[in-house]
Amino acid sequence: MGAYILRRILLMIPTLFGIMAISFAVIQFAPGGPVEQVIAKLTNQSGSDRLGGGGGDAGGSNLDVAGDVSSKYRGAQGLDPEFIKKLEKQFGFDKPPLERFGMMLWNYSRFDFGNSYFRDISVLDLILEKMPVSISIGLWITLLSYLISIPLGIRKAVKDGSAFDVWTSGVVIVGYAIPGFLFGILLMILFAGGSFYDWFPLRGLTSDNWDQLSWLARIVDYFWHMTLPLTALVLSAFATTTLLTKNSFLEEIRKQYVVTARAKGLSERQVLYGHVFRNAMLIVIAGFPGAFISAFFTGSLLIENIFSLDGLGLLGFRSVVERDYPVVFANLYIFSLLGLFVGLLSDLIYTWVDPRIDFERRDV
Repeated sequence: MGAYILRRILLMIPTLFGIMAISFAVIQFAPGGPVEQVIAKLTNQSGSDRLGGGGGDAGGSNLDVAGDVSSKYRGAQGLDPEFIKKLEKQFGFDKPPLERFGMMLWNYSRFDFGNSYFRDISVLDLILEKMPVSISIGLWITLLSYLISIPLGIRKAVKDGSAFDVWTSGVVIVGYAIPGFLFGILLMILFAGGSFYDWFPLRGLTSDNWDQLSWLARIVDYFWHMTLPLTALVLSAFATTTLLTKNSFLEEIRKQYVVTARAKGLSERQVLYGHVFRNAMLIVIAGFPGAFISAFFTGSLLIENIFSLDGLGLLGFRSVVERDYPVVFANLYIFSLLGLFVGLLSDLIYTWVDPRIDFERRDV
């Protein structure tokens, strides 16, 4: 197993390199970079100033230089080209793309992500500042969805075709069909002071007086804030895993080794949890990395926005809109690395659930 783990870790290097290279190449062709963002703000401000004053006669040489600048940056007319060059140097765009990409990889290999373009803070500190919100959402969603869906999926498989299976399937299908953000808006309207009840807060993980509360009151306050976001996210998360668990168990229950185990006189519980469980859970475990990463980042983006939870999902979205490239690439790098390691962890859990699996004998 040690050799397999080493090979997987070594394969993470070219995988991570490919992810960053493709993303970096795409960014080079994306319009509206950070320099253009600053130019747009400056030209809007200067345009507003000119509304109240008269214009002077610009020299021909200045017009030519401004024309050269505007050919590269749309909307840069009238700005000093030296100022544009300073902007490019400040954002690192005075260097060739390959050199910038190499410097980025070298810095990221040491977890040096630099500073945000538009916030007076280092990228790492900014990510660590937003991390508690995303960790809370990701861990609780993953835990709750698995705690609900696995027992429910097993029960549905055992009671396949019964009234219990039919009505729970209806609930699961409705949960799967309703988008999490839409259900979150409904919860907000019903229970967060929208049009009916004002039972739950709408902002943050804790109340403003959280530091003054006792430890028990802090726990209650924390879950009070997390109730609506978690409910909105769990609905679709548990529906997917429930159907996956049920279908996996149904497939295993119909196999010959289950018939043989029952013929030997084993109880239904012994057959289900002693033989079927290990095999049926393999496919559920295989989906764990994707479920975790989705809950930890992408799945909570809209929910963070709706309930004003300032986490990594919202940070990544705003960074893309603002073209804050250090934050964008740092988020991409960290979550790609996290996803690769979670995938390796999933394989290790495979061997724990079913010791018959030996990755050492397989080619990676």
